[in-house]
Amino acid sequence: MTKTNLELLSPDIIEQYQFEKLLQLLHYVEKNSPFYKKLFSTNNININDIRSLLDLNKLPTTTKDDIQLQNWNFLSVSKNEIREYTTTSGTSGTPVTIALTKSDLERLAYNEFLSYQCIGVVENEVIQLALTLDKQFMAGIAYYLGADKAKCTVVRTGPGLASMQWETIFRVNTTTLVIVPSFILKLIEFANENGIDLSNTPVKRALCIGENLRNENFELNNIAKKIKEKWDIELFSTYASSEMQSAFTECIEGNGGHLHPELLIAEVLDDDGKAVEPGKIGELTITTLGIEGMPLIRYRTGDLCTMYITPCKCGRNTPRISPIMGRKQQMIKFKGTTLYPPAIFEILNAQKDIKDYLVEVTTNELGTDDILIHIAASEETEKLTASLKSYLHASLRVRPEIKFSAIEEIQKQQVNAIGRKLSKFIDKRKP
Repeated sequence: MTKTNLELLSPDIIEQYQFEKLLQLLHYVEKNSPFYKKLFSTNNININDIRSLLDLNKLPTTTKDDIQLQNWNFLSVSKNEIREYTTTSGTSGTPVTIALTKSDLERLAYNEFLSYQCIGVVENEVIQLALTLDKQFMAGIAYYLGADKAKCTVVRTGPGLASMQWETIFRVNTTTLVIVPSFILKLIEFANENGIDLSNTPVKRALCIGENLRNENFELNNIAKKIKEKWDIELFSTYASSEMQSAFTECIEGNGGHLHPELLIAEVLDDDGKAVEPGKIGELTITTLGIEGMPLIRYRTGDLCTMYITPCKCGRNTPRISPIMGRKQQMIKFKGTTLYPPAIFEILNAQKDIKDYLVEVTTNELGTDDILIHIAASEETEKLTASLKSYLHASLRVRPEIKFSAIEEIQKQQVNAIGRKLSKFIDKRKP
């Protein structure tokens, strides 16, 4: 059995494979990880009590706070075995350093090789990486290494500069873009303004990072619909994080991001740490397989989604996760209504007159949440404000404040401290 066909085998065989890898992981961290040595000892964890994947619930969960407070206690190799340092984006607190060994880098390449397979990339295609490959960004090096493993040609354009992206696409005949969905809209806008025929480009597909393409029911969301209306290329979404050094990527069926079972064990948990039923919302929790540098056991990602375990029409028998519905940490309680930023984004993305936006949440004098939406619009009118508030109330039962701002000011605030990842949500609430 090769790794690349594991996800096509029966769920029972996949489960047995994962259990064997889990046992290897538990012995490995008990021997090599200062954090897990102490955690197991403090909680009287006996590895021999783990007799199936169902026994995962006997192990404590790990959170982002643990890694932020004890970053180097997660290191399970000597520092002279480290070949790459990357960091998390820092959008939800202090950035975390992730150390990778040579084997971890090979695993990273294999992960994105599987992602490219999922979306139908074949050998000798040209993949254009319109994302950051510097600033310690793991995704950049992952997609680069994965393309090499897939025997494809890479062109590293980085983010931004629509004119340069188009020049490169036609010069090297790019077939696949790795890109943020909202930037595709900027490529479309540039094409329309400069006479580029979108029905006659070499691009077949886009592997989209950083933003959802689908709603909870897997229908294309507003940003994806806008793209497809103008440019009929295949769109695939992916979910990943630096901590898990892996990705969940959609296949051609578009029914959720596939788990690669040789790389991760995934659970979806409620607030009490209990598994929710398939199809129910909960916190994605992962256990990494095959990582040497900083392996994780039952790491609560903070991201909310649902999991589906029925076989996919593509032939894979692996669990799939829904689009991320929000981060637990970003939950907003506004005038009796609970909501998450992506729900607001979806409505704003549907408005043709809005060029860009930023959602800001603060704590008011009563200690509750307030929402202020900064928008850059083609025309600043009271009619647009009233219309937007009406849409928000009809969909979310809330009427937040709206403020017109210059697009340059909004885009300046969207850049986080590391400067490699844009965020349309700013949380200024008091802790």
